[in-house]
Amino acid sequence: MDLLTAPAPGEGSGGRTLSIFDPVFLGIDEFGHPVHLPMIYRNILIGGEPGAGKSSLLNTVVGHAALSPDVRLCLLDGKQVELGLWREAADVFVGPDIEHANRTLTRVQTVMDNRYAYLMACRRRKIGRDDLFGQILVAVDEIAFFSATVGGKDERELFSAKLRDIVSRGRAVGIIVAAATQRPSSDIIPTSLRDLFAWRFAGRCTNDSSSDIVLGHGWAAQGYSSNTVDPGNQGAGYLIAEGGVPMRVKAAYLTDTDIIRLADYAVQIRAEARARAKEPAT
Repeated sequence: MDLLTAPAPGEGSGGRTLSIFDPVFLGIDEFGHPVHLPMIYRNILIGGEPGAGKSSLLNTVVGHAALSPDVRLCLLDGKQVELGLWREAADVFVGPDIEHANRTLTRVQTVMDNRYAYLMACRRRKIGRDDLFGQILVAVDEIAFFSATVGGKDERELFSAKLRDIVSRGRAVGIIVAAATQRPSSDIIPTSLRDLFAWRFAGRCTNDSSSDIVLGHGWAAQGYSSNTVDPGNQGAGYLIAEGGVPMRVKAAYLTDTDIIRLADYAVQIRAEARARAKEPAT
């Protein structure tokens, strides 16, 4: 099952679900071949100018996670409308509230610390598919809203520090971060944060420098610059994995109608999964 073959709400899931351990369908490469991303134990940073298709790509990642009952959804969206259609399927939804954002990240850090304590007790280095506790997707639409716009300076710095900690330490315990920003500048995405993201996608940027801030220094000089993407080609850009070379891709696009249908179905299968988890063992 992929995102657009989910049954309509009310049809019954029949066990048709995804898992965050399954690669996420992102879109197609320049040759028309499908591009799938393994997201477990990884994070993704999405950057580009307004209208570049960042939120569409983020919604695709969130959509896969929403249809994966083994993932809890923690969504942060200062505008509320980019990820808002998934709100009913989310475990936590944060709007334009920096205090709520920081409290939420603090809770995620607590979960992260507890899971590391569990791994230590079990003499293991990372969680697996068969562990009883689920994974967590922390999706942030527009990092700059929380790190450079809303609230006071101390609150914004606290948000940035907490997000960096989660990106840095969360992977081994099943905490994945997918974050987007329309201001790919060094004050929003310092190198120390960018390099923690295994996957990075640069949609259309206004200049080579902004493209390099997302992909990594020096790629524009080697011919990999999202500044060359046609402004009308929304969703196109360069995708790079740690240690890899940028590849041109066209991200998949979900309409609002698609998202609403998928979100309603996600609510249904998540409720079914919770009910099964409460059933006594036979």
